[in-house]
Amino acid sequence: MSHEQDNGSPSPLRDPRDRRLSRIAGPSSLVIFGVTGDLARKKLIPAVYDLANRGLLPPSFSMVGFGRREWSDADFTAYVKEAVQAGSRTAFSESVWDQLVEGIRFVQGGFDDDQAFDKLRTTLEELDEKRGTRGNVAFYLSVPPKSFEQVCQQLSSHGLADSAEGQWRRVVIEKPFGHDLQSARDLNEVVEAVFPADSVFRIDHYLGKETVQNILALRFANQLFEPIWNANYVDHVQITMAEDIGIGGRAGYYDGVGAARDVIQNHLLQLLALTAMEEPISFDAAHLRAEKEKVLAAVRLPKDLSKHSARGQYTGGWQGGEKVTGFLEEEGFNPESKTETFAAIRLDINTRRWAGVPFYLRAGKRLGRRVTEIAVVFKRAPNLLFRDHEEDDFGQNAVVIRVQPDEGATIRFGSKVPGTQMEVRDVSMDFGYGHSFTESSPEAYERLILDVLLGEPPLFPRHEEVELSWKIVDPFEEYWASLDEQPEPYAPGSWGPPSAAELLARDGRTWRRP
Repeated sequence: MSHEQDNGSPSPLRDPRDRRLSRIAGPSSLVIFGVTGDLARKKLIPAVYDLANRGLLPPSFSMVGFGRREWSDADFTAYVKEAVQAGSRTAFSESVWDQLVEGIRFVQGGFDDDQAFDKLRTTLEELDEKRGTRGNVAFYLSVPPKSFEQVCQQLSSHGLADSAEGQWRRVVIEKPFGHDLQSARDLNEVVEAVFPADSVFRIDHYLGKETVQNILALRFANQLFEPIWNANYVDHVQITMAEDIGIGGRAGYYDGVGAARDVIQNHLLQLLALTAMEEPISFDAAHLRAEKEKVLAAVRLPKDLSKHSARGQYTGGWQGGEKVTGFLEEEGFNPESKTETFAAIRLDINTRRWAGVPFYLRAGKRLGRRVTEIAVVFKRAPNLLFRDHEEDDFGQNAVVIRVQPDEGATIRFGSKVPGTQMEVRDVSMDFGYGHSFTESSPEAYERLILDVLLGEPPLFPRHEEVELSWKIVDPFEEYWASLDEQPEPYAPGSWGPPSAAELLARDGRTWRRP
């Protein structure tokens, strides 16, 4: 027996304090546009299977692929099975697959093909009838941003966006949400002209990671951190997203986008908002968003952007024992490109809690290792006892939250070295999810797809947050665009160009080695 009815009312047999059981999605269909792309094959399809395998999708669940390929339902089913076996997190089960496969359909066509959208409508009506999906549909736009408008308008003109009483229609949009403030506003107008604001789910897969929610738990469920999480004790905050790979096959997408638009505008500013926000009065989406928006609205840019920003492009060379291609030598790339593969900026937050505490954000490709972390670095302790030591002999206490790859947190503090001398050295206490809990963290897309089907919006940024983020990033982009020179070159496997180190050195600080 399901522990929750489809209408979301709790089962009388369930202890309300037992939080181990997840809510199960109600009857619904998921339509994936761009189903033959990398994202659908590697992430979305495996995530749907894993949800089904974990018992979180109803027996009536259906999945419809929409694409240009001349496939039958059987061809598409074979493609889905291959993607599941290659990418799913849970073991393959024939019985789960047999249940899932009955609801799999394929609709062939381009985004400009009216007949294809008519066929999509009849397919969804047939699934309502045969599978009992009750007219509930989520449309997942795994397509380039330039196609969002066309797909939304086609859904609108074919009556696919409208829901009857007691039904829902939702749309899921992958980032990037525009390439600057104006385009983000234009895109938002297009999408929200077709779907109500509460039915638009902007996916930032970083916000589906357990650790992002763990930031809230770490801060607000513990008396240990929150009293010192402010300008009285914190010296500065560093937020890093480093990748050890290059742009690979994404040259067409990446040229003209760059690290700041690709990562800082969404992922890193969301992490900044969660690190710096005040405690929301509940986990309700409106309350969480209100606090994040307050932080983003309070961000102040440096007066001189030249001194408080850095950008770079990786060169060719050796990394990890293999010879790698430089950014400008990537296949089909413009050798004059000013697109940056590394960006670092300083921001300040003009609130009582954070006044005077700089936040340093950096993101880059071909760096020393793949890691995303938030480091809250504390002020040095007053040195009364250890007067024969230089102040620099002691490190600075830090709380480091790792978002990936091995999710967890580290606390760094000074400790006496064994022996007769009074020598103090930095040590770390480490917590890893993998060591402390037997459950493995679900893949981010599992969490996000389930939230869309349940209509749970807390993890999804609304257009106000997107616009506030662009207001922060746009001035840096405009300043960089005004420069004649290309971004500074840096060696693969390094931690970025010299100007990134100079950015912190001007403030008397250094970057952490993650």
